[in-house]
Amino acid sequence: MANVMQFDLVSPERSLASFEATAVQIPGAEGDLTAMPGHSPMLTSLRPGVVRVQTADGEKDYVVTRGFAEISADSISVIAEHAHKGEEITKADLEDVIADARKAAQEAPEEHKVGAEKFVSDLEHLAENMV
Repeated sequence: MANVMQFDLVSPERSLASFEATAVQIPGAEGDLTAMPGHSPMLTSLRPGVVRVQTADGEKDYVVTRGFAEISADSISVIAEHAHKGEEITKADLEDVIADARKAAQEAPEEHKVGAEKFVSDLEHLAENMV
């Protein structure tokens, strides 16, 4: 088994990352998880949070809103609605996303309100914990 896996991160605007990683921490919708080489195949949706990637050169962080991650034994692909390099994003970058999410939550049909409000809460928590 290899000690590395291919990591790719894309958003509708651009491809943010494509390199080898030793481990990737993912903010999954059902909870955080870490994928390493040899991981069982799975698909998970994302919640707003930080994707932390361990490489031979150190750790790289990326802030994502929602999307999904496809994991296999030798690769992980993260497709995010919005994604930024951790060192480049500010709270102000998330303000429009949070405002749009609040509006969508207010307008959501009753059967979708809980999920929409959870998304707003996750975004607010992410923004509050940014340095």
